[in-house]
This record gives sequence, C-alpha cells and structure tokens, in this order.
Amino acid sequence: MTTQTDLYDVLGVSRDASADELKRAYRKLAMEYHPDRNKSDDAEARFKQINAAYDVLSDPEKRSKYDRFGMGGVNGGAQGFSGFDSFGGFGDIFDAFFRGTATRRAGPQRGSDLAAQLVITFEEAVFGTEKEITYERTEACPDCRATGQANAQPRGKCPDCDGNGELRRVQQSLFGQFVNVATCPRCRGEGTVVTDACKTCRGRGNRRAEVVRSVKIPGGVDSGAQVRLSGEGDAGQRGGPAGHLYVELSVRPHEQFKRVETDLVYDLPLNIAQAALGATVEVPTLDGEEIELELKPGTQHGEVHVVRGKGVPHLRGAGRGDLLVRTHVVTPTKLSDEQKELIQQLAASLGVPEIPEDGRQGGGSIFDRIRDAFA
Repeated sequence: MTTQTDLYDVLGVSRDASADELKRAYRKLAMEYHPDRNKSDDAEARFKQINAAYDVLSDPEKRSKYDRFGMGGVNGGAQGFSGFDSFGGFGDIFDAFFRGTATRRAGPQRGSDLAAQLVITFEEAVFGTEKEITYERTEACPDCRATGQANAQPRGKCPDCDGNGELRRVQQSLFGQFVNVATCPRCRGEGTVVTDACKTCRGRGNRRAEVVRSVKIPGGVDSGAQVRLSGEGDAGQRGGPAGHLYVELSVRPHEQFKRVETDLVYDLPLNIAQAALGATVEVPTLDGEEIELELKPGTQHGEVHVVRGKGVPHLRGAGRGDLLVRTHVVTPTKLSDEQKELIQQLAASLGVPEIPEDGRQGGGSIFDRIRDAFA
C-alpha cells in the first residue's frame, strides 16, 4: 500500500470504528463496487481495495498490527494494495455477506416486476369496474421450454467449469493457503451452456410477448391507487417465479361532481328568487337518479346540504360517504327593463344588508370539508 492510502479511509470510517461499523461500511461499499453490479472501469480495482481493507481491519490481531506499524506490520512490507491480491478469496467475503457461495447465485431467480398505467372514468373509480390492459412482458420461450436449446433438448455441460458452475483457484499467501471461488463467467454459474440455440429465442430461453389481462378495480379507488396482478410480470429465471404487474390508476375528472375523500360535492346553482323565497329543487346523483331537496327561504350562498349515503363507497369497509350540495346563488348579468325596475324596488325596500360576524355566509364544519374543493 502506498503511504497516501489508509485502510480506514478506504472504508470511510474513523480509526476507532467498532466491528459493526466496519461491517456496515464494508457491506455498503462491496455492494456498490462489486464487478457484477458496477461496470465502471475502476470497479474491480476499487472492490479489491475494499476487500483488502476489510480483511485487515475485521481481524483484531491484524488491525492491532496495522494501527501500530502500518502495512509493514501486517504483511512484512508487502507492496501495498496490489500485494493484497495474494490473499485471494475476497469474492468469498462478499458472498458470505450477501449470497453465500457462487453456485447459490445460479439458483432460481424471481422475475422483474412491471408497471402499467390505466385511465378510468370517475364513475368507474367510485363504483368499481373490470378493464382489460395490454402490455409487454418477458415470457418463457414455448419452443425450447426456457432451455435456450433447439427442440427443448438438454443443455450441454459447460467445458470451462466442467459443469460445476464455479471456478476454483488455490493461492498461497503469508497467512497460508486460500481457495478463491468465482462464478464461471461462461455459464454464469449454471454449469450448462447452450450448444444448439433455439431459433425462436436465439438461445436466450425467453422472449418478449404482448399479453392482455383483466384488471378488477374495486369501488372507492382514486388516482394514484395501484392494483397488483400477482405473477403477471416478467418470467423468472431457472425455474424462479414470475414477477408482479402493478397497475397505477388515473381517474378522469367529472363535469358535475368533485371528490373529497369519500364525499361527493355538487355545486347547486340558484337564482335570487329561489334563494330568497325558498324552493324545491332536483339534485342529480352519481347513481343516475335525481333527488328532491327542500330549500328554506333565505338560503345563503355557500350553504351546504348533506344527502347521506350518496357518496363514494368505503374502499375498506361497508357503507358510503355523503353527497354534499353547496348552494351557489347566481347573480344575473342580463336583465330586461321590467326586471331592473323590480329589482330596484326590492333593493329600496330591503335596505343595506348586515355582514355576518364570521365574515362569511353558510359554512360550518361541513363547509370546511369542501371549501378547498371549490377554491
């Protein structure tokens, strides 16, 4: 090791770091720079440095010698980090923490999860529906049955590792004999290779396919909700299970209703006479029916009337939210001469109205629930 490089700096820890701190730092860096995961040019060299540093600092005796004498006290003056190659087996340290032996990596692997978008109407989100979705995924090749071999014939034994899936190399070091075990790069730890490639998948064992699946959407969902279709993602490898498909929902807005959690909000237009004298009006519901609503004389702009059980179904549990009807007194913009005269007479008889103490008309706790929806 050169005098400019310090083992503690390599792992990014202080000189008084505990064994657990060393282990956590090593795990993080080894995962980041392992050549199987990091394809940068310096990843392999950096990975060797990390392993070499941890090999010394994780051993109390070696660490004590290093703290007192530096690398000269550990390996008798060996030539720095490049000299650590003689220790061998640093890939085994990584495997011991994360994946065990190299052959274990060749076992079944779960397929990747997929994501898809689905746009639904306001009514479909409230009451639930069933829709079809088309997407692409990786599937096992049917012609070779995922073997990659033509006519689904057995794969051949890897000539490099003789079917073991791993390569072993015995090395000598100052501390004795080490066995370096590495995944066979040719067969990637499987022990078998394609000798006669399937023409359909070109020896990959899988192919891209477009599939159509039905998605059941429960009533009460909203934009951003996800529906999971288990096992409908990419196919697994070496007999592993398939991943999942996550369908994210986007709900189109409604022309008449707005939604506040499980309540529906409807803005009811009234003319001045209806508000002043009271009226019986018909209010639409999302169910398709209309209900009668009795308005008392002197109804104010912004008053909220609650129609129980006509809102959004509870996604988890029974029952539905409410329909909140907010009155909206509309001031006319075009009046005939006769209408102007009548309103002038009314204005003269009414005088100047008083402003409510709270500065607003209507409201209450229900108003607070929907105020933002009409902002």
